[in-house]
Amino acid sequence: MNLTERLNVARGLGPINEANTPAIHSVPTHAEHDPLDSRPSGGGGGALAGLKQRAGEALFERMGSRLTDSNLSEEDLRKTAREELSQVIDEEQVPLTPEERRRLIREIGDDVLGYGPLQRFLDDDTVTEIMVNNPNQIYIERGGQIILADARFATETHLRRVIERIVSKVGRRIDESSPMVDARLEDGSRVNAIIPPLAVSGPSLTIRKFSRVPLTVQNLADFGTLTPDMAILLDACVRARLNILVTGGTGTGKTTLLNVLSGFLPPEDRIVTIEDAVELQLQQQHVVRLESRPANIEGRGEVSIRDLLRNSLRMRPDRIVVGEVRGGEALDMLQAMNTGHDGSLSTVHANSPRDAVSRLETLVLMAGMDLPLRAVREQIASAVNVIVHLTRLRDGTRRVTHITEVQGMEGDIVTLQDAFVFDYSAGVDSNGRFLGRPIPTGIRPRFVDHFAEVGIKVPAHIFGSATQEKGRR
Repeated sequence: MNLTERLNVARGLGPINEANTPAIHSVPTHAEHDPLDSRPSGGGGGALAGLKQRAGEALFERMGSRLTDSNLSEEDLRKTAREELSQVIDEEQVPLTPEERRRLIREIGDDVLGYGPLQRFLDDDTVTEIMVNNPNQIYIERGGQIILADARFATETHLRRVIERIVSKVGRRIDESSPMVDARLEDGSRVNAIIPPLAVSGPSLTIRKFSRVPLTVQNLADFGTLTPDMAILLDACVRARLNILVTGGTGTGKTTLLNVLSGFLPPEDRIVTIEDAVELQLQQQHVVRLESRPANIEGRGEVSIRDLLRNSLRMRPDRIVVGEVRGGEALDMLQAMNTGHDGSLSTVHANSPRDAVSRLETLVLMAGMDLPLRAVREQIASAVNVIVHLTRLRDGTRRVTHITEVQGMEGDIVTLQDAFVFDYSAGVDSNGRFLGRPIPTGIRPRFVDHFAEVGIKVPAHIFGSATQEKGRR
Protein backbone atom coordinates (compact mmCIF):
# COMPACT_ATOMS: atom_id res chain seq x y z
CA MET A 1 0.00 0.00 0.00
CA ASN A 2 1.58 3.28 -1.07
CA LEU A 3 1.40 6.59 0.80
CA THR A 4 -1.61 7.88 -1.13
CA GLU A 5 -3.56 4.72 -0.27
CA ARG A 6 -2.54 5.00 3.39
CA LEU A 7 -3.69 8.63 3.49
CA ASN A 8 -7.04 7.62 2.00
CA VAL A 9 -7.46 4.84 4.55
CA ALA A 10 -6.59 7.29 7.35
CA ARG A 11 -9.21 9.67 5.97
CA GLY A 12 -11.76 6.89 5.81
CA LEU A 13 -12.10 7.13 2.02
CA GLY A 14 -11.49 3.43 1.44
CA PRO A 15 -9.47 1.97 -1.43
CA ILE A 16 -7.84 4.29 -3.89
CA ASN A 17 -9.42 4.68 -7.32
CA GLU A 18 -9.06 6.98 -10.28
CA ALA A 19 -12.39 8.66 -9.67
CA ASN A 20 -11.67 10.07 -6.22
CA THR A 21 -7.89 10.35 -6.02
CA PRO A 22 -5.55 12.72 -7.85
CA ALA A 23 -2.69 11.14 -9.73
CA ILE A 24 0.78 11.06 -8.19
CA HIS A 25 3.07 12.75 -10.68
CA SER A 26 6.70 11.93 -11.00
CA VAL A 27 9.18 14.73 -11.56
CA PRO A 28 10.48 14.69 -15.15
CA THR A 29 14.22 14.36 -15.42
CA HIS A 30 14.60 16.25 -18.70
CA ALA A 31 12.69 19.12 -20.23
CA GLU A 32 10.79 18.36 -23.40
CA HIS A 33 11.58 20.90 -26.07
CA ASP A 34 12.50 21.41 -29.70
CA PRO A 35 15.85 19.71 -30.49
CA LEU A 36 17.09 23.08 -31.73
CA ASP A 37 16.55 24.44 -28.21
CA SER A 38 19.02 22.08 -26.51
CA ARG A 39 21.65 24.26 -24.89
CA PRO A 40 25.33 23.75 -25.60
CA SER A 41 28.01 25.18 -23.41
CA GLY A 42 28.49 28.91 -23.56
CA GLY A 43 31.59 30.51 -24.90
CA GLY A 44 33.21 30.06 -28.28
CA GLY A 45 36.41 31.72 -29.35
CA GLY A 46 37.99 33.71 -32.14
CA ALA A 47 35.98 34.22 -35.31
CA LEU A 48 32.89 32.47 -33.98
CA ALA A 49 32.73 34.78 -30.94
CA GLY A 50 33.02 37.86 -33.15
CA LEU A 51 30.42 36.50 -35.56
CA LYS A 52 28.08 35.76 -32.66
CA GLN A 53 28.35 39.33 -31.37
CA ARG A 54 27.80 40.91 -34.80
CA ALA A 55 24.90 38.60 -35.64
CA GLY A 56 23.23 39.28 -32.29
CA GLU A 57 23.43 43.06 -32.78
CA ALA A 58 22.12 42.74 -36.34
CA LEU A 59 19.21 40.59 -35.13
CA PHE A 60 18.27 43.20 -32.53
CA GLU A 61 18.15 45.84 -35.29
CA ARG A 62 16.12 43.66 -37.68
CA MET A 63 13.57 42.53 -35.08
CA GLY A 64 13.05 45.98 -33.59
CA SER A 65 9.68 46.38 -31.86
CA ARG A 66 8.65 42.83 -32.71
CA LEU A 67 10.72 41.64 -29.75
CA THR A 68 8.20 43.24 -27.38
CA ASP A 69 5.07 42.74 -29.49
CA SER A 70 2.49 41.13 -27.19
CA ASN A 71 0.45 39.99 -30.20
CA LEU A 72 3.20 37.58 -31.24
CA SER A 73 3.24 34.21 -29.50
CA GLU A 74 6.53 32.86 -28.16
CA GLU A 75 6.57 30.23 -30.91
CA ASP A 76 5.98 32.79 -33.69
CA LEU A 77 8.62 35.08 -32.22
CA ARG A 78 11.23 32.31 -32.14
CA LYS A 79 10.37 31.25 -35.71
CA THR A 80 10.69 34.80 -37.00
CA ALA A 81 13.96 35.32 -35.12
CA ARG A 82 15.46 32.15 -36.59
CA GLU A 83 14.53 33.17 -40.12
CA GLU A 84 16.04 36.64 -39.64
CA LEU A 85 19.12 35.15 -38.00
CA SER A 86 19.68 32.73 -40.89
CA GLN A 87 19.70 35.70 -43.28
CA VAL A 88 22.14 37.60 -41.06
CA ILE A 89 24.56 34.65 -40.98
CA ASP A 90 24.27 34.18 -44.77
CA GLU A 91 25.16 37.85 -45.29
CA GLU A 92 28.26 37.46 -43.12
CA GLN A 93 29.57 34.86 -45.60
CA VAL A 94 31.59 33.08 -42.93
CA PRO A 95 32.15 29.37 -43.68
CA LEU A 96 30.45 27.29 -40.99
CA THR A 97 29.81 23.60 -40.55
CA PRO A 98 26.12 22.60 -40.10
CA GLU A 99 26.79 21.94 -36.40
CA GLU A 100 28.45 25.36 -35.90
CA ARG A 101 25.55 27.04 -37.68
CA ARG A 102 22.94 25.31 -35.51
CA ARG A 103 24.91 26.11 -32.36
CA LEU A 104 25.24 29.76 -33.36
CA ILE A 105 21.51 30.09 -34.03
CA ARG A 106 20.68 28.46 -30.69
CA GLU A 107 23.05 30.63 -28.64
CA ILE A 108 22.04 33.90 -30.30
CA GLY A 109 18.40 32.92 -29.91
CA ASP A 110 19.03 32.43 -26.20
CA ASP A 111 20.69 35.84 -25.95
CA VAL A 112 17.92 37.69 -27.79
CA LEU A 113 14.77 35.78 -26.75
CA GLY A 114 15.82 33.79 -23.69
CA TYR A 115 18.20 34.20 -20.78
CA GLY A 116 21.55 33.73 -22.48
CA PRO A 117 23.90 31.11 -20.98
CA LEU A 118 21.40 30.52 -18.16
CA GLN A 119 18.77 29.12 -20.50
CA ARG A 120 20.14 25.59 -20.61
CA PHE A 121 20.18 25.44 -16.81
CA LEU A 122 16.61 26.73 -16.65
CA ASP A 123 15.61 23.95 -19.05
CA ASP A 124 17.44 21.31 -16.99
CA ASP A 125 15.08 19.94 -14.33
CA THR A 126 18.00 18.49 -12.35
CA VAL A 127 19.27 22.02 -11.62
CA THR A 128 17.54 23.51 -8.57
CA GLU A 129 19.40 26.81 -8.16
CA ILE A 130 21.44 29.13 -10.36
CA MET A 131 23.87 31.60 -8.79
CA VAL A 132 25.61 34.22 -10.94
CA ASN A 133 28.38 35.90 -8.93
CA ASN A 134 29.58 38.01 -11.89
CA PRO A 135 29.57 37.68 -15.69
CA ASN A 136 32.43 35.17 -15.63
CA GLN A 137 31.30 32.98 -12.72
CA ILE A 138 28.09 30.93 -12.70
CA TYR A 139 27.40 28.28 -10.05
CA ILE A 140 24.52 25.79 -10.10
CA GLU A 141 23.04 23.43 -7.53
CA ARG A 142 22.34 19.89 -8.69
CA GLY A 143 21.45 17.03 -6.37
CA GLY A 144 22.06 19.23 -3.33
CA GLN A 145 25.65 19.93 -4.40
CA ILE A 146 26.93 23.31 -5.66
CA ILE A 147 29.27 23.19 -8.67
CA LEU A 148 30.92 25.74 -10.96
CA ALA A 149 29.18 25.71 -14.37
CA ASP A 150 30.99 25.69 -17.70
CA ALA A 151 29.21 28.83 -18.90
CA ARG A 152 29.65 32.58 -18.67
CA PHE A 153 28.24 35.83 -19.99
CA ALA A 154 30.01 37.62 -22.83
CA THR A 155 30.07 40.98 -21.02
CA GLU A 156 28.64 42.72 -17.97
CA THR A 157 26.19 44.46 -20.32
CA HIS A 158 25.00 41.05 -21.49
CA LEU A 159 24.23 40.02 -17.90
CA ARG A 160 22.48 43.34 -17.22
CA ARG A 161 20.30 42.82 -20.29
CA VAL A 162 19.21 39.38 -19.06
CA ILE A 163 18.41 40.75 -15.58
CA GLU A 164 16.35 43.59 -17.06
CA ARG A 165 14.47 41.13 -19.29
CA ILE A 166 13.52 39.05 -16.24
CA VAL A 167 12.37 41.89 -14.01
CA SER A 168 10.51 43.80 -16.72
CA LYS A 169 8.21 40.83 -17.36
CA VAL A 170 6.75 41.14 -13.85
CA GLY A 171 6.52 44.92 -13.85
CA ARG A 172 9.61 45.49 -11.71
CA ARG A 173 12.63 47.67 -12.50
CA ILE A 174 16.31 47.69 -11.65
CA ASP A 175 18.70 50.61 -12.08
CA GLU A 176 21.18 52.70 -10.09
CA SER A 177 18.39 54.32 -8.08
CA SER A 178 16.83 50.92 -7.28
CA PRO A 179 19.73 48.43 -7.48
CA MET A 180 18.01 45.47 -5.77
CA VAL A 181 14.94 43.59 -6.92
CA ASP A 182 12.95 40.43 -6.21
CA ALA A 183 11.10 38.97 -9.19
CA ARG A 184 9.94 35.66 -10.60
CA LEU A 185 10.02 33.75 -13.85
CA GLU A 186 6.97 32.54 -15.75
CA ASP A 187 7.13 29.15 -14.00
CA GLY A 188 7.19 30.78 -10.54
CA SER A 189 10.94 30.42 -9.96
CA ARG A 190 12.21 33.01 -7.48
CA VAL A 191 14.71 35.60 -8.73
CA ASN A 192 16.88 38.06 -6.82
CA ALA A 193 19.14 40.52 -8.62
CA ILE A 194 21.54 43.17 -7.34
CA ILE A 195 23.71 45.47 -9.44
CA PRO A 196 26.49 48.04 -8.91
CA PRO A 197 27.12 50.16 -6.93
CA LEU A 198 25.86 47.68 -4.32
CA ALA A 199 27.37 44.64 -6.07
CA VAL A 200 31.08 45.46 -6.21
CA SER A 201 32.16 42.66 -8.59
CA GLY A 202 29.41 43.28 -11.15
CA PRO A 203 25.72 42.35 -11.39
CA SER A 204 24.71 39.31 -9.33
CA LEU A 205 21.71 37.09 -10.01
CA THR A 206 20.21 34.22 -7.98
CA ILE A 207 17.41 32.00 -9.29
CA ARG A 208 15.68 29.49 -7.03
CA LYS A 209 13.98 27.08 -9.43
CA PHE A 210 10.73 25.26 -8.82
CA SER A 211 9.61 21.98 -10.29
CA ARG A 212 7.56 22.17 -13.49
CA VAL A 213 5.30 19.55 -11.95
CA PRO A 214 4.40 20.41 -8.32
CA LEU A 215 5.93 17.93 -5.91
CA THR A 216 3.52 15.71 -4.01
CA VAL A 217 3.74 14.19 -0.55
CA GLN A 218 4.65 10.91 -2.24
CA ASN A 219 7.65 12.62 -3.87
CA LEU A 220 8.84 13.93 -0.48
CA ALA A 221 8.47 10.47 1.04
CA ASP A 222 10.46 8.97 -1.85
CA PHE A 223 13.19 11.60 -1.35
CA GLY A 224 13.35 10.77 2.36
CA THR A 225 12.29 14.29 3.36
CA LEU A 226 9.59 12.85 5.62
CA THR A 227 8.16 9.44 6.48
CA PRO A 228 4.69 8.12 5.60
CA ASP A 229 3.67 8.30 9.27
CA MET A 230 4.68 11.97 9.41
CA ALA A 231 2.66 12.62 6.24
CA ILE A 232 -0.43 11.02 7.80
CA LEU A 233 -0.04 13.18 10.90
CA LEU A 234 0.44 16.40 8.90
CA ASP A 235 -2.54 15.56 6.69
CA ALA A 236 -4.67 15.19 9.81
CA CYS A 237 -3.34 18.47 11.25
CA VAL A 238 -4.29 20.38 8.11
CA ARG A 239 -7.76 18.83 7.90
CA ALA A 240 -8.33 19.49 11.63
CA ARG A 241 -7.63 23.20 10.98
CA LEU A 242 -4.55 23.44 13.18
CA ASN A 243 -2.33 26.47 12.57
CA ILE A 244 0.97 25.23 11.17
CA LEU A 245 4.29 27.03 10.94
CA VAL A 246 6.98 25.62 8.61
CA THR A 247 10.44 26.65 9.77
CA GLY A 248 14.01 26.16 8.60
CA GLY A 249 17.07 27.92 7.27
CA THR A 250 17.60 29.35 3.80
CA GLY A 251 17.23 26.78 1.03
CA THR A 252 15.84 24.00 3.24
CA GLY A 253 12.65 23.57 1.21
CA LYS A 254 10.14 25.49 3.33
CA THR A 255 8.12 26.75 0.35
CA THR A 256 8.10 23.29 -1.23
CA LEU A 257 6.78 21.71 1.97
CA LEU A 258 4.24 24.52 2.39
CA ASN A 259 3.00 23.80 -1.12
CA VAL A 260 2.68 20.08 -0.31
CA LEU A 261 0.79 20.84 2.92
CA SER A 262 -1.58 23.09 0.98
CA GLY A 263 -2.45 20.04 -1.10
CA PHE A 264 -4.18 18.61 2.01
CA LEU A 265 -6.60 21.57 2.13
CA PRO A 266 -10.21 20.58 1.35
CA PRO A 267 -11.31 21.67 -2.15
CA GLU A 268 -14.39 23.45 -0.76
CA ASP A 269 -12.34 25.87 1.38
CA ARG A 270 -11.76 29.43 0.15
CA ILE A 271 -7.98 29.92 0.26
CA VAL A 272 -6.16 33.27 0.14
CA THR A 273 -2.40 33.13 -0.51
CA ILE A 274 -0.14 36.09 0.28
CA GLU A 275 3.44 36.22 -1.03
CA ASP A 276 6.24 38.62 -1.90
CA ALA A 277 6.64 36.88 -5.26
CA VAL A 278 4.06 34.27 -6.29
CA GLU A 279 5.65 30.82 -5.84
CA LEU A 280 2.97 28.53 -4.43
CA GLN A 281 1.30 26.18 -6.91
CA LEU A 282 -2.01 25.34 -5.25
CA GLN A 283 -4.12 22.79 -7.10
CA GLN A 284 -7.47 23.79 -5.60
CA GLN A 285 -9.93 25.91 -7.58
CA HIS A 286 -11.21 28.29 -4.90
CA VAL A 287 -7.96 30.23 -4.51
CA VAL A 288 -7.20 33.97 -4.48
CA ARG A 289 -3.51 34.77 -4.99
CA LEU A 290 -2.15 38.08 -3.68
CA GLU A 291 1.34 39.47 -4.34
CA SER A 292 3.03 42.42 -2.65
CA ARG A 293 4.28 45.40 -4.64
CA PRO A 294 7.38 47.54 -4.06
CA ALA A 295 7.37 51.32 -4.15
CA ASN A 296 7.69 53.07 -7.50
CA ILE A 297 10.49 55.44 -8.51
CA GLU A 298 8.86 58.25 -6.49
CA GLY A 299 8.78 56.02 -3.41
CA ARG A 300 5.01 55.60 -3.54
CA GLY A 301 2.58 52.81 -4.21
CA GLU A 302 4.13 50.14 -1.99
CA VAL A 303 1.76 47.38 -0.89
CA SER A 304 3.36 45.24 1.82
CA ILE A 305 2.62 41.72 3.04
CA ARG A 306 1.09 43.34 6.12
CA ASP A 307 -1.31 45.39 3.99
CA LEU A 308 -2.36 42.31 2.05
CA LEU A 309 -2.80 40.29 5.23
CA ARG A 310 -5.10 42.90 6.71
CA ASN A 311 -7.07 43.11 3.47
CA SER A 312 -7.41 39.32 3.26
CA LEU A 313 -9.42 39.31 6.49
CA ARG A 314 -12.17 41.12 4.59
CA MET A 315 -12.19 38.56 1.79
CA ARG A 316 -14.00 35.83 3.74
CA PRO A 317 -11.09 33.36 3.77
CA ASP A 318 -11.43 29.86 5.18
CA ARG A 319 -7.65 29.48 5.09
CA ILE A 320 -4.88 32.05 4.88
CA VAL A 321 -1.52 30.90 3.50
CA VAL A 322 1.34 33.39 3.97
CA GLY A 323 4.43 32.54 1.92
CA GLU A 324 6.78 33.89 4.60
CA VAL A 325 6.58 36.22 7.58
CA ARG A 326 9.67 38.35 8.03
CA GLY A 327 8.42 41.54 9.68
CA GLY A 328 5.55 43.22 11.51
CA GLU A 329 3.01 41.13 9.60
CA ALA A 330 3.74 38.38 12.16
CA LEU A 331 1.49 40.22 14.63
CA ASP A 332 -1.38 40.43 12.12
CA MET A 333 -0.97 36.75 11.28
CA LEU A 334 -1.11 35.70 14.94
CA GLN A 335 -4.18 37.85 15.49
CA ALA A 336 -5.87 36.31 12.46
CA MET A 337 -5.11 32.82 13.79
CA ASN A 338 -6.58 33.83 17.15
CA THR A 339 -9.77 35.37 15.73
CA GLY A 340 -11.42 32.58 13.81
CA HIS A 341 -9.05 31.95 10.89
CA ASP A 342 -8.00 28.50 12.01
CA GLY A 343 -6.01 26.27 9.72
CA SER A 344 -3.63 28.96 8.50
CA LEU A 345 -0.20 28.07 7.12
CA SER A 346 3.02 30.07 6.91
CA THR A 347 6.82 29.83 6.97
CA VAL A 348 9.52 31.59 8.96
CA HIS A 349 13.32 31.42 8.94
CA ALA A 350 14.69 29.74 12.06
CA ASN A 351 17.31 27.18 13.08
CA SER A 352 15.07 25.12 15.38
CA PRO A 353 11.48 25.08 16.68
CA ARG A 354 12.58 26.91 19.83
CA ASP A 355 14.39 29.52 17.74
CA ALA A 356 11.20 29.90 15.66
CA VAL A 357 9.29 30.97 18.77
CA SER A 358 12.01 33.49 19.66
CA ARG A 359 12.06 34.80 16.10
CA LEU A 360 8.29 35.22 16.09
CA GLU A 361 8.61 37.28 19.28
CA THR A 362 11.13 39.54 17.55
CA LEU A 363 8.99 39.89 14.42
CA VAL A 364 5.92 40.81 16.45
CA LEU A 365 7.90 43.52 18.23
CA MET A 366 8.91 44.86 14.79
CA ALA A 367 5.25 45.78 14.25
CA GLY A 368 5.92 48.82 16.42
CA MET A 369 3.38 47.94 19.09
CA ASP A 370 4.56 48.43 22.66
CA LEU A 371 3.48 44.99 23.83
CA PRO A 372 4.84 43.26 26.94
CA LEU A 373 6.84 40.14 26.11
CA ARG A 374 4.48 37.88 28.06
CA ALA A 375 1.52 39.09 25.98
CA VAL A 376 3.44 38.32 22.80
CA ARG A 377 4.30 34.83 24.02
CA GLU A 378 0.68 34.20 24.99
CA GLN A 379 -0.37 35.19 21.47
CA ILE A 380 2.15 32.74 19.99
CA ALA A 381 1.18 29.90 22.35
CA SER A 382 -2.50 30.42 21.59
CA ALA A 383 -2.18 30.86 17.82
CA VAL A 384 0.43 28.35 16.64
CA ASN A 385 -0.40 24.67 17.11
CA VAL A 386 2.32 22.83 15.18
CA ILE A 387 5.87 23.68 14.07
CA VAL A 388 7.34 21.60 11.23
CA HIS A 389 11.10 22.15 11.04
CA LEU A 390 13.27 21.41 8.00
CA THR A 391 17.04 21.06 7.95
CA ARG A 392 19.44 20.85 5.04
CA LEU A 393 21.97 18.24 6.08
CA ARG A 394 25.64 18.22 5.14
CA ASP A 395 24.99 15.68 2.36
CA GLY A 396 22.73 18.21 0.61
CA THR A 397 19.45 16.44 1.45
CA ARG A 398 16.50 18.25 3.01
CA ARG A 399 14.81 16.46 5.90
CA VAL A 400 11.95 17.22 8.26
CA THR A 401 13.83 16.96 11.55
CA HIS A 402 11.05 18.01 13.95
CA ILE A 403 7.29 17.95 14.14
CA THR A 404 6.67 19.87 17.33
CA GLU A 405 3.49 20.68 19.22
CA VAL A 406 3.12 24.11 20.84
CA GLN A 407 1.45 23.13 24.12
CA GLY A 408 0.95 26.48 25.84
CA MET A 409 2.61 28.47 28.60
CA GLU A 410 4.40 27.43 31.77
CA GLY A 411 5.17 30.61 33.65
CA ASP A 412 6.74 32.93 31.07
CA ILE A 413 7.95 30.14 28.77
CA VAL A 414 6.21 28.77 25.68
CA THR A 415 6.32 24.98 26.07
CA LEU A 416 7.08 22.76 23.10
CA GLN A 417 6.77 18.99 22.76
CA ASP A 418 8.33 17.01 19.89
CA ALA A 419 6.21 14.33 18.24
CA PHE A 420 8.93 13.39 15.71
CA VAL A 421 12.66 14.09 15.76
CA PHE A 422 15.46 13.11 13.39
CA ASP A 423 17.70 10.28 14.59
CA TYR A 424 21.32 11.03 13.67
CA SER A 425 22.71 7.97 15.45
CA ALA A 426 22.75 5.77 12.30
CA GLY A 427 25.74 7.72 10.96
CA VAL A 428 26.55 8.12 7.26
CA ASP A 429 27.21 5.72 4.39
CA SER A 430 30.32 5.53 2.19
CA ASN A 431 29.01 8.37 0.02
CA GLY A 432 28.55 10.69 3.00
CA ARG A 433 24.74 10.41 2.93
CA PHE A 434 22.99 10.39 6.31
CA LEU A 435 21.40 7.03 7.11
CA GLY A 436 19.21 8.39 9.89
CA ARG A 437 15.50 9.02 9.64
CA PRO A 438 12.82 10.81 11.66
CA ILE A 439 11.43 8.73 14.49
CA PRO A 440 8.47 9.25 16.85
CA THR A 441 9.31 10.33 20.38
CA GLY A 442 6.60 8.12 21.88
CA ILE A 443 4.67 11.12 23.17
CA ARG A 444 1.04 11.46 22.06
CA PRO A 445 0.37 15.13 21.18
CA ARG A 446 -2.48 16.85 22.97
CA PHE A 447 -4.06 17.92 19.68
CA VAL A 448 -4.94 14.26 19.00
CA ASP A 449 -7.90 14.82 21.33
CA HIS A 450 -9.06 17.55 18.92
CA PHE A 451 -8.80 15.06 16.05
CA ALA A 452 -11.33 12.84 17.83
CA GLU A 453 -13.67 15.80 18.38
CA VAL A 454 -13.79 16.60 14.65
CA GLY A 455 -14.00 12.98 13.53
CA ILE A 456 -10.43 12.52 12.26
CA LYS A 457 -8.77 9.22 13.09
CA VAL A 458 -5.00 8.82 13.28
CA PRO A 459 -3.46 5.39 13.94
CA ALA A 460 -2.02 5.33 17.45
CA HIS A 461 1.07 3.40 16.34
CA ILE A 462 2.51 6.33 14.37
CA PHE A 463 3.50 7.99 17.66
CA GLY A 464 5.61 5.03 18.70
CA SER A 465 5.73 3.68 22.21
CA ALA A 466 5.74 6.05 25.16
CA THR A 467 8.48 4.32 27.10
CA GLN A 468 10.01 7.59 28.19
CA GLU A 469 9.18 11.26 27.96
CA LYS A 470 11.59 12.96 25.66
CA GLY A 471 11.63 15.85 23.26
CA ARG A 472 10.08 18.32 25.68
CA ARG A 473 11.65 21.77 25.80
